[in-house]
Amino acid sequence: VALLRMVLIPMEELAMLSLRVNQKTYSVDVEPETPLLWVLRDTIGLTGTKFGCGMALCGACTVHVNGKAVRSCQTRVSQVVGQEITTIEGLSPDAQHPLQVAWREANVPECGYCQSGQIMAAAALLARKARPSNADVEREVTNLCRCGTYHHIRQAIQRAVQLAARR
Repeated sequence: VALLRMVLIPMEELAMLSLRVNQKTYSVDVEPETPLLWVLRDTIGLTGTKFGCGMALCGACTVHVNGKAVRSCQTRVSQVVGQEITTIEGLSPDAQHPLQVAWREANVPECGYCQSGQIMAAAALLARKARPSNADVEREVTNLCRCGTYHHIRQAIQRAVQLAARR
């Protein structure tokens, strides 16, 4: 199949791109149209960001670009050159971000697969709005959870608000 792809579908040329991820600069030699998700996971080696649906619907691939939550499966790497990208690994060097603490306290994950995307979506919301209402959370954190832990996720977000206020 790979050989057939090379014969029938001309590959785009590789380009050396400079990415700023988790406050580090990486030089990557990739096709500019490559989804950011695959550059983060396969080229840089940051595997905390997950592949879910590949269509920007589920949110498992959520990262921050300049503080805004984006679905990395549908974001071309060429779109984020020169911008600050933050993955779950860069949210807190010691996993003590209020959301990470609240997630553990509330025992949110069941399978855990979607949780890095859930946390990143919630972190972008809390960065914009320190005390979001439940309606804000419902509207802004649209990631899917196959295990249905939405009630625990909302509780953890509100707990993170309390923890952040104490800092």
